[in-house]
Amino acid sequence: MRHLKKGRKFGRERNQRRALMKSLASSFFMLGRIKTTEAKAKELRPFVEKFITRAKNPAPANGRLFRKLFAPAVVKKIMELGRTFSGRAGGYTRIVKLGVRISDGAKMAIIELVK
Repeated sequence: MRHLKKGRKFGRERNQRRALMKSLASSFFMLGRIKTTEAKAKELRPFVEKFITRAKNPAPANGRLFRKLFAPAVVKKIMELGRTFSGRAGGYTRIVKLGVRISDGAKMAIIELVK
């Protein structure tokens, strides 16, 4: 039983889940808005918001963490978002639920930055 276990597995192993989150986060940071399944959007939200919160404090340790996980262009965008949301206490993203996908009936959603 999965009592009190955090996170969704998405039918993937740990390293594949991590790669999925990094890929979704990179796309999200570069575009500011992506369309994905509702479950992936809900899992992506805290992953992304933690990075934006860290980017509000431009400490060298935060920069090293970003560079370890993301490409240089993505790191630059994250730092820009940190400056943009410096006056905001949290809640940097919004999830807008769409209908179901025609092919497999998966619930779809758009996750976007709050302006």
